[in-house]
Amino acid sequence: MPDDAPAAPLSLPARPELTGGKKIGVLLSHGFTGSPFSIKPWGRALAEHGYAVEVPRLPGHGTTWQEMNTTTWADWYGEVSRAFDKLRSENDAVVVGGLSMGGALVLQLAAEHDAEIAGVVVVNPAVATKRKDVKLLPVLKHVVPSFPAIANDIKKPGQDEYGYPKTPLKAAHSMMSAWPGVVAGLGRITTPVLYLRSTEDHVVDELSEGIIKNGLGSTDVTWSSLDDSYHVATLDNDAPRIFEESAAFISRVTA
Repeated sequence: MPDDAPAAPLSLPARPELTGGKKIGVLLSHGFTGSPFSIKPWGRALAEHGYAVEVPRLPGHGTTWQEMNTTTWADWYGEVSRAFDKLRSENDAVVVGGLSMGGALVLQLAAEHDAEIAGVVVVNPAVATKRKDVKLLPVLKHVVPSFPAIANDIKKPGQDEYGYPKTPLKAAHSMMSAWPGVVAGLGRITTPVLYLRSTEDHVVDELSEGIIKNGLGSTDVTWSSLDDSYHVATLDNDAPRIFEESAAFISRVTA
């Protein structure tokens, strides 16, 4: 995949001359049926501050929804873990962040590597849903290959996250089956957390926010409302705010 393709991953080196001689890495994960395209502007903005940035392409993403239906949460988490290991080996401190399912992936990473992570940034993370039809997924996934798309929930006109035109059900069931494990690990996260939440989100409902708020073990949690964006806030009107607030947070937690 060419480096400039929308779904291509992003890997940028640290510039310690901009961060007081310390090498700081940032891992950013995109969401379910999305691609690195939704996260790369955020990654490039953080790289301008001197941070090393890794935006991996999760397996089955950025190709076809049919291919994604052959991948699972274990595959996506494995890719995020590899990117984290790379950053950890090359930098003095690492912060992890993610959008939607990417937020859930980095929350699991933080629960398993709490002492090795300086901070966590999540944008509209998903760990639960109030939708009743998901209870039928174990059966539906064998009968219906996909549901309508969840991509492009963006308020800003003319934006495209290059997500899939359909939601692959086997993959969706794998993600939702992993949520209880993510929720169970929240109490093990004691590192600082920055939680950015769109006030209007048509993909992730408010159930996730309450569960995460009540479950986190950290005493250093900053909540920030994004009032002019929908779900894919990293490409929406509040994107500059996300970039600024996360850069300030990374600077603080790695000082």
